Amino acid sequence: QVDRYLYQLRLSDDVLLDVTARFQAEMVKGLGRDTNPTAAVKMLPSFVRSLPDGSEKGDFLAVDLGGSQFRAHQVKVFDDGKQSSQLESKFYPTPKEVTQGNGAELFDYIADCLSDFMETKNLKHKKLPLGFTFSFPCKQTKLEEGVLLAWTKHFRVRGVQDTDVVSSLRRALQKHQANVDVLALVNDTVGTMMTCGYDDQRCEVGLIIGTGTNACYMEEMRHISLVEGDEGRMCINTEWGAFGDDGALDDLRTEFDRELDLGSLNPGKQLFEKMISSLYLGELVRLILLKMTKEGLLFNGKVSTALLTKGKIEMKHVSAMEKYKEGLSNTKEILTELNLFPSEEDCVAVQHVCTIVSFRSANLCAAALAAILTRLRENKKLLRMRTTVGIDGGLYKTHPKYAKRLHKVVRRLVPTCDVRFLLSESGSGRGAAMVTARRRLDAALAPFLLPPGVLREVRDKMRAELEYGLKRETQGQATVKMLPTYVCGTPDGTEKGKFLALDLGGTNFRVLLVKIKSGRRRSVQMYNKIFAIPLEIMQGTGEELFDHIVQCIADFLEYMGIKGARLPLGFTFSFPCRQASIDKGTLVGWTKGFKATDCEGEDVVDMLREAIRRRNEFDLDIVAVVNDTVGTMMTCGYEDPNCEIGLIAGTGTNVCYMEDMKNIEIVEGNEGKMCINTEWGAFGDNGCIDHIRTKYDREVDEGSLNPGKQRYEKMTSGMYLGEIVRQILIDLTKQGLLFRGHISESQSLRKRGVFETKFLSQIESDRLALLQVRRILQQLGLDSTCEDSIIVKEVCGAVSRRAARLCGAGLAAVVEKKRENRGVERLQITVGVDGTLYKLHPHFSRILRETVKELAPQCDVTFMLSEDGSGKGAALITAVAKRLHNVGQK
Repeated sequence: QVDRYLYQLRLSDDVLLDVTARFQAEMVKGLGRDTNPTAAVKMLPSFVRSLPDGSEKGDFLAVDLGGSQFRAHQVKVFDDGKQSSQLESKFYPTPKEVTQGNGAELFDYIADCLSDFMETKNLKHKKLPLGFTFSFPCKQTKLEEGVLLAWTKHFRVRGVQDTDVVSSLRRALQKHQANVDVLALVNDTVGTMMTCGYDDQRCEVGLIIGTGTNACYMEEMRHISLVEGDEGRMCINTEWGAFGDDGALDDLRTEFDRELDLGSLNPGKQLFEKMISSLYLGELVRLILLKMTKEGLLFNGKVSTALLTKGKIEMKHVSAMEKYKEGLSNTKEILTELNLFPSEEDCVAVQHVCTIVSFRSANLCAAALAAILTRLRENKKLLRMRTTVGIDGGLYKTHPKYAKRLHKVVRRLVPTCDVRFLLSESGSGRGAAMVTARRRLDAALAPFLLPPGVLREVRDKMRAELEYGLKRETQGQATVKMLPTYVCGTPDGTEKGKFLALDLGGTNFRVLLVKIKSGRRRSVQMYNKIFAIPLEIMQGTGEELFDHIVQCIADFLEYMGIKGARLPLGFTFSFPCRQASIDKGTLVGWTKGFKATDCEGEDVVDMLREAIRRRNEFDLDIVAVVNDTVGTMMTCGYEDPNCEIGLIAGTGTNVCYMEDMKNIEIVEGNEGKMCINTEWGAFGDNGCIDHIRTKYDREVDEGSLNPGKQRYEKMTSGMYLGEIVRQILIDLTKQGLLFRGHISESQSLRKRGVFETKFLSQIESDRLALLQVRRILQQLGLDSTCEDSIIVKEVCGAVSRRAARLCGAGLAAVVEKKRENRGVERLQITVGVDGTLYKLHPHFSRILRETVKELAPQCDVTFMLSEDGSGKGAALITAVAKRLHNVGQK
């Protein structure tokens, strides 16, 4: 009889799968920038970007507002390698005058309770970070800010809606002189996920089923159009209680649901919550029993005052009546207390009503959760997924059958997901502390996360600087110097002969003999010898430097037995030079640690010739002075005629490319092309990218040999990335987030340059376990825990990722310029690349390629690794110059 009466509350699997599909559609609507304003399910970004990873540590406070009680917590997260923590809590009532009074009274009450808690725990003297769990829908633009959209549950506080609740709390705490720093605003659902995520790193969904209901999960940033940026993930607070507020569930709502809604504090709102949360299920049971009694189906048709009184049947009664063994006796006892005097049949019928109502709640909850799990699996492109759902709430915890029903239905609706349900032992308090702990690390690394809008801005600024450097009237003031190289062609395969090449650009100097064969058996053979350049010569006088170079050449010529031959020579000189012809190069300024005196403003070819004359042992035909970037382009151009761009991403960074002569105003002539050495390392020296430079970049720059110069290079090249990481590690240690907050005077981390860029490559290797990361840190004299290793790895990743993204933004400007020069809709081009950062770092090259694709979508760019651009490339430039010279003479 009851089954027939309540058939509308019984939902088949087909209906539930339909609910799943409806909720999936609502999620998509809520995530879209254009559709979000009209979406019922708001899908609010929480600005929590990562789950606990074991790196969290320290003492934290948390306060939790949203349930029937207000809670204050002290959370200690231990740095013991075991991911252990300790939670101490105190509960305070939330009287009606507070939950339905005005905003000032509410926040004063919270501050009062927190002050009392701190007094009790003897914490008044300490300044502690605080996480604020606020279980109501808020629009967040950052982690420590949230504007209340609407009150839910039994809260109706005046003057709070549409205001920032964190500011209100801070003002109240200031008034009470509470020594705390509110660092994070967290929804209770997010707090639950973070609490469980600390114990199980698979946990990426949070679920509350209690007085209210809600779910959150980790969404891919690329799908959240409400927040700038496509990288990584962010926790989305679905606020699913409002599912159906737009009529999406009207066909499933019964007359009892409608009646309950009309009598609520917020008619027409939170309709899904009113069908499944414990605040409303008791009332739903009362309305059903009242109608059945009026129709003579229960209690001999006698309606008692209890059945007419709103809120008289509560969720605790429903749970008690559904208990396995004592259910019937409990039912009789409860109904008698309500003056209903039931028969045995009445007790069975009432118990059945309770079961159907709570079963529908579990079914609907499972259907919506199935939508979230399916979305997670599809985001990950998996056929089958293992995951954990962190769960909290009185209905789930105290109802005798609810949890089992929910698990069973979820597994039936999403058979492709292996789901573990993990009960949150300490509510959302510990989770709020975890978010607060992460907040400090995230705050340090946030400036390194460059959203697409910022990268597009960098690309456009680089493009503008390229143009300034090419124009006669602006070239003098341009930071990107766009130096003509007088290399006017790329190899065509006819080059042949023996050539010498010199390569000066780092701490080593090379001399090479290159034999080039043309025709069908085209080949390049190379013989070389490497010589060190001592620091005292790098930073001595120019005469000493060039005498050392000539000494090295003499040793090589003797070693190869060719001292008498006058061979054509290409001189790879990897420093910015202003050229007046292919064999004249005036040094603009030293970079990469060189400081030899009396060189800047001088022609380096003349200085080399002078040194050869001083030695008076041999003579050489110096045909070309070459930048290593140009050499890289030429080496790859020998293999691929489509290569018209060269890129160096190593100790330093630079780009060259073939520019149309008509665009190079500083060189006479409009016909053909010439290779331009951009010297883009100086991009930003005029302050145009100061807004993306961090305090760590400024520290690195101030401690360098050339403060204020080569700013772009200092953010993107191997010579500086390790030093940026070192500055961040020192800062995090001072904040107590690393190495137990202690750096001794003798520790190597205090020494500039000790954290080499090669360590970034090693630490970021996917194959490297945390234990090996600890070994690298121990080599540096750093006694680290596994948690420290996690943080160090994250810091290295943030710094190298930014470098690759910035480099990609600059390169996108160059390829877009090439596309426009050619006047084509779609450009196909090859970039020749060299440099240890590109070759050896595990992720740099991939991120660089992805960024170029993202920022120059109309360009199909092939990246080709150069084999010895500065040696082979110099010889090829010399060969091409000889070929073009001979053609000119003919």
